Amino acid sequence: MPVIGLKVPERPLDPREQAPTPSSRSEPDSVDAVMERARAAQGAFASVDQETADAAVRALAWSLYNPDHAREVAELAVQDTGLGNVADKVRKKQRKTFGTLRDLLRAPSVGVIERDEAKGLVKYAKPMGVIGAVTPSTNPGATPVNKAMMAVKGRNAIVIAPSPLGYRTTARIVDLMRRELAAIGLPEDLVQILPAPITKDSTEALMKACDLVVVTGSQDNVRRAYSSGTPAIGVGAGNVPVIIDETADLDAAAERIRDSKIFDNSTSCSSENAVVIVDAVYDAAVAALEQAGAYLCTPEERRRVIERLWVKGKLNRDLIARDAEVLAGAFGLPAQAHAKSFFLVEESGVGKAYPLSGEKLALVLTVYRASDFAAAKERVREILEHQGKGHSCGLHTTDMDRARELAEDLEVVRVLVNFAHTFGNGGGFNSGLGFTLSMGCGSWQKNSISENLSYRHMLNITHLVTPIPEDKPTEMELFGPHWKRIGHEAGQAEAAR
Repeated sequence: MPVIGLKVPERPLDPREQAPTPSSRSEPDSVDAVMERARAAQGAFASVDQETADAAVRALAWSLYNPDHAREVAELAVQDTGLGNVADKVRKKQRKTFGTLRDLLRAPSVGVIERDEAKGLVKYAKPMGVIGAVTPSTNPGATPVNKAMMAVKGRNAIVIAPSPLGYRTTARIVDLMRRELAAIGLPEDLVQILPAPITKDSTEALMKACDLVVVTGSQDNVRRAYSSGTPAIGVGAGNVPVIIDETADLDAAAERIRDSKIFDNSTSCSSENAVVIVDAVYDAAVAALEQAGAYLCTPEERRRVIERLWVKGKLNRDLIARDAEVLAGAFGLPAQAHAKSFFLVEESGVGKAYPLSGEKLALVLTVYRASDFAAAKERVREILEHQGKGHSCGLHTTDMDRARELAEDLEVVRVLVNFAHTFGNGGGFNSGLGFTLSMGCGSWQKNSISENLSYRHMLNITHLVTPIPEDKPTEMELFGPHWKRIGHEAGQAEAAR
């Protein structure tokens, strides 16, 4: 039975019917028109109960988890953007959607969400209103659904401003989300896409009109969001370095790094970009990586990788996120390299003069040699200072003291130990981090959050406060240590009594 009185489609809709495109509309929508519909839909949805909110979340999840839809949208994304590969995009869409659904269905988001009797506090969740979500070309299908699920969990509406490159893909998944909402009698306009063509002006207009901006992707868009005058959550760029120390299981480490590095042709911000190996196991670790499917480039091949992966100081659009065989040909590598799954390039420097020390969005992994763990840690610090500070780093080890040392000393939000980084950083079934496609990097990258984005960031919270027994310590309890340090007379007198 429909939960809200909208007309449900009279027939099952063919999931491969194409979403409306700008050319098929008689008149293009304006940002104002989209916002008006979003506010009307959100107003009707704002007072629903938890069961209805969760029903909406399930509907949005199914729009992409449905195997036919996952494959269709993955194929469309590769066609539109040329980034990544279909098989991994299907896996990403289903894995992230399933994990996010697990997290969301386990959490309250309506009415009372927390009680603290000792402090006399009761917390009530309220919607924020309309969320404006800016999404990247690397995930034109998965990220919109991930954000929509979180927004609707909090009884918000969402308007998505996709990358122009991925517009057709995002329009398709928005259409599928809207159909699933309509099928259970909920307002389709809870989820909308900004009208094409996407421009800086239209994106900024959305940022100013909505109640919260969430930006994943371009750092230019992140800065624009923070200056829009609307509360904003932006996330930072990745450039993940990982350490292999002399205590690590080298074969397991190599396999994890491979699995993470090659996933969707390194489109993830959590993909490893550098591996720092301590000298004691350097040769053995490189051999393990080669055994796992890597090709180690010679010094001359290294020169060609740099020349061809970067053009005039920028990543070559024709080579990022491409299949390994494409890269092998472009780099002029020998026949044996064409059968490999990723490429190792040795480096000794960090900074603008060393492009291999930055994020590559390609199946190229930079390899550094460090004399010992202390030197490896400093190398990781250098890499992060150059690019990716705040995001994350990894360690392959059996010495947890070293893991704790990294967590204490490095300016990152996440330190992953013995993980395939891509599969743990944005949430995993063997990781306690929440599933997300947006990783906050803290003030280190001028982000407003230092954790994984979640539905909690899209809620307003009302605090009900009732009296509790007085909790007021004495002056001596609070100031005593300071008085003792400065020889305060009143403090000494008080202490004497």
